[in-house]
Amino acid sequence: MTGFGKAEATVGNKKFSVEIKSLNSKAFDLNLRMPNIYREKEMELRTWLGENIQRGKADVIIYYETIVPEKRMAFNKELMIAYYADLKEVADKTGMSNGDFLNAMIRIPDVLKPENQEMDEDEWKGLLSAVHEAYKRFDQYRTIEGARTKKEFEDRLGYILKGREELLPLIEIRAQKVKDKLHASLEESIGKDKIDPNRFEQEIIYYLERLDISEEFHRLETNCQHFLDELNLDGQGKKLGFITQEIGREINTIGSKANDADIQKVVVNMKDELEKIKEQIFNVL
Repeated sequence: MTGFGKAEATVGNKKFSVEIKSLNSKAFDLNLRMPNIYREKEMELRTWLGENIQRGKADVIIYYETIVPEKRMAFNKELMIAYYADLKEVADKTGMSNGDFLNAMIRIPDVLKPENQEMDEDEWKGLLSAVHEAYKRFDQYRTIEGARTKKEFEDRLGYILKGREELLPLIEIRAQKVKDKLHASLEESIGKDKIDPNRFEQEIIYYLERLDISEEFHRLETNCQHFLDELNLDGQGKKLGFITQEIGREINTIGSKANDADIQKVVVNMKDELEKIKEQIFNVL
């Protein structure tokens, strides 16, 4: 589900910033970027994020900046003293000027090296607090987005049910069209006087029964209501997907039995609304 959240925290000499954002995806796909100094906590953090975000293509970015510049390099003083003694001895024996040994010594391997950076537990607690705050805002964003999606589902299902109601008078008109068409065809073939009214009515009933969609009408309404009920539960989007398939099956059956251009137009509009619902299903956890 789409979401975004950002939080900051200051601990000691560090200002932390955490961003969490996600895009729609069927599965959970996490891209976590964090400073190397905290890598020992990476699996712990990944587990927590997975349990809470649950689904979507998520990017979690953690970085920090130091408020006061820190010393990054350190001199190996014992090694420098040892090298200085060796260089001075060579200079004395060869009669060379002692010169500036410092520039030469700092180029010798291991004399100048990065200071060891170790994770500070207080810093980690502060960073974790920022992560939790960023997630809280991220989840609030998703809640608002979810409310919009729910409203869209309700509106589009309303259009489908409205289309269902629009079909009722069209079905009555279709029945009369079928009756008139068959009657005209029989008059042309055998003549008006030779038509048996009772037999004709029986044939009409048989023909209309093949086009009957009363069961599909009932199931369509039931499945739409099931979908709306499920929206108010803490369920999974996958279940909504299954219900959507059932709604689509009923609409398709109505369309296959339509045998009427006006009915087909309404069915096409209902299918269009259903496709838009399917597109949004991935936004629901």
